[in-house]
Amino acid sequence: MNTAKLREFYTRLSQENPNPTTELNYNSHFQLMVAVILSAQATDISVNKATKELFKVAGTPRAMLDLGENRLKKYIKNIGLFNNKAKNIIKACRYLIERHGEVVPESRSSLEALPGVGRKTANVILNTAFGQPTIAVDTHIFRVSNRTGLASGKNVIDVEKKLKKVTPKEFQMNAHHWLILHGRYVCKARNPSCGKCFLEDLCGYKSKIIRNKP
Repeated sequence: MNTAKLREFYTRLSQENPNPTTELNYNSHFQLMVAVILSAQATDISVNKATKELFKVAGTPRAMLDLGENRLKKYIKNIGLFNNKAKNIIKACRYLIERHGEVVPESRSSLEALPGVGRKTANVILNTAFGQPTIAVDTHIFRVSNRTGLASGKNVIDVEKKLKKVTPKEFQMNAHHWLILHGRYVCKARNPSCGKCFLEDLCGYKSKIIRNKP
C-alpha cells in the first residue's frame, strides 16, 4: 500500500470512528490489566460477563489477592485457559503490592515483568491506560494488516514494527483500536464483508472480488 492510499486508509477509519476505544469494561488501570490478561484467546463479551461480577468483590490488587486463586477461578471458569490466567493474575497482584504500591506501572519493562503480561498486553495497557502511541497486534490486527497490504509480516512482531513505521504519527494513538474493531466486525476471518467495506477500493485482498460475486 503506497503512502497516499495508506493515509486515506487511516483517514477513513478516523472519520468512521473518531473516538475509538476498547470494548473491555473497567474502572481502573488494574481492572484494565486484569481484563486484558483474561481476553487472550477469549472474546471481550465473555470477559465483560465475568468481570462484571468479579470486580464487585475484587477490584483492586489487594482485594484480588485476598480473593485467592481458587475463588478467582469460579468467576472466570467460562473463559479459555482460566486456570493459568488465575494463577498469573494472583501472582501479578502480589508483584503490584510488593513492588509497585498496588499501582500498575507505566513502563514497558515493568509491565512485562508482571506474570501474565506479555508484549501485546503491555501495549494495550500503555495505549489505553497511559495514552502512549503503541500498537498491540492481536489476531485481528495481524489479519487486517496482512490482508489489506497495510503492513505485511510473518509474525506479530514484524507486523507491529511495520505498523509503527508506516502509520502517520497523528493516527498512531488510535490505530490499535481502529484496526482491531475493523477486523472484528468487517474484515472478519471467515466471511469478510468486502462488499460493504468502506476501505474496499484501497484494499489489496486478492480474494475480495471472487468473494463478492453472486
